[in-house]
Amino acid sequence: MSQAKAPQPAPAPRTTALPVAPPAITTATSPPIAPQPKPEPIRAKGLAAQITSKFPDVKVDWIKERRLKVTSSPEKVRQVALFICRDLGFDHISSVSGVDWIAKNELEIVYFAGSVRPGWSDFVVALAERISRDNPVVHTMMEVWPGAEFHERETHEMFGINFQGHPNQSHLLLPEDWSDLPPLRKDYVSPGR
Repeated sequence: MSQAKAPQPAPAPRTTALPVAPPAITTATSPPIAPQPKPEPIRAKGLAAQITSKFPDVKVDWIKERRLKVTSSPEKVRQVALFICRDLGFDHISSVSGVDWIAKNELEIVYFAGSVRPGWSDFVVALAERISRDNPVVHTMMEVWPGAEFHERETHEMFGINFQGHPNQSHLLLPEDWSDLPPLRKDYVSPGR
């Protein structure tokens, strides 16, 4: 005779204890920590003073602890760039960007320059120039900062800014047969919208 096995009880579900956060430590005697004041942008102010003393028509747009933005006329921007590179030591380009100021019918080109000098590697000088949207032509900055080649090419493609003297302004990111407005201009309308 075969004996029937009695049904086994189902195993108890496994439970894992969730970690419990330690209680917050509070003391009635600890004074609240006051927020630290922002550091004075001493380095930026010094650079701005050097640039504006050499080029009085350069406009200082803003000064921050590790950032300085100045705007020059297109006629003087190369001279200002050479001064920033050679005299102030901002020897390489981190980025080149464009801004479409459509209401003012202007395009802005901004060169972000950095330095490898000790004590300055965390600082960026932004040098800007504004030009008409109707005739967006500027000189390349490759003679000042050779690393601008790739960045100017992208800015040309995305904003339609022509960099005179640039060796290659062919498409970098867009299809070769792109014939629409540059896609980062504010009057560009995506066909998918």
